[in-house]
Amino acid sequence: QVQLVESGGGLVQAGGSLRLSCAALALTFNDYAMGWFRQRPGKAREFVAAISRSGGYTSYAGAVKGRFTISRDNAKNTLYLQMSSLKPEDTAVYTCAAVRLFSRSIIRTSEDYDYWGQGTQVTVST
Repeated sequence: QVQLVESGGGLVQAGGSLRLSCAALALTFNDYAMGWFRQRPGKAREFVAAISRSGGYTSYAGAVKGRFTISRDNAKNTLYLQMSSLKPEDTAVYTCAAVRLFSRSIIRTSEDYDYWGQGTQVTVST
């Protein structure tokens, strides 16, 4: 019954921007650290970005650092990924995920996450 629902994907030209959203339902949002992952064509799912429960800590994959910004609005139960200076190699299905953490504030490994959304397609054209 927990649902994470992504939106905001689409087709964009290289150099453009998109903002992805992830709405959390039936989940006590501020109990969970959140992350974004992506799966590029023909490749395994990879870490993109993560954010702590309060938003005070963030982590980014090297491929997106400086171009993407993860944020959250706990009052709206919503996670965001602002993507700028998009490249064709950013083309992927982007998925949000939630994890309850106790001894650390943030985590990058997909196997540790508890809940996953359905994914939203981002296509960056040349």
